[in-house]
Amino acid sequence: MENLLKQFTKYEIARIIGARALQIAMDAPLLLKISSDKLMEVKYDSIKIAEMELESGVLPIAVNRPSPRKRKEKLQAVKEEKVSDEEIAAKEKEVEKEIVEDATELGLVQPDEAEAEDASAGPEEQ
Repeated sequence: MENLLKQFTKYEIARIIGARALQIAMDAPLLLKISSDKLMEVKYDSIKIAEMELESGVLPIAVNRPSPRKRKEKLQAVKEEKVSDEEIAAKEKEVEKEIVEDATELGLVQPDEAEAEDASAGPEEQ
């Protein structure tokens, strides 16, 4: 059993024994020659029989362990754009101007109110 613990995890062992025990319970042929005395000793328990088959190594089993895929996108460094403070301020003014224009077009703000906001915002920034 110690050899199996090195080869498989406890979850894999449980899955293998459970699947094989289900097969045995549904009258699958035994892969191991077991005497009738030994079968009587384990009381024809399909889980015990599956354990004996696994320990003897007669089960044709392959365990697939997926490994994480390394993607080039994740491994590349993030490219950062270098933008000056003046460019950021200019972009913010453009966005604010577009917002005010959209608000006046939709009728949310009267044109004279938008001009008053622009006039009051101007001296504070300078």
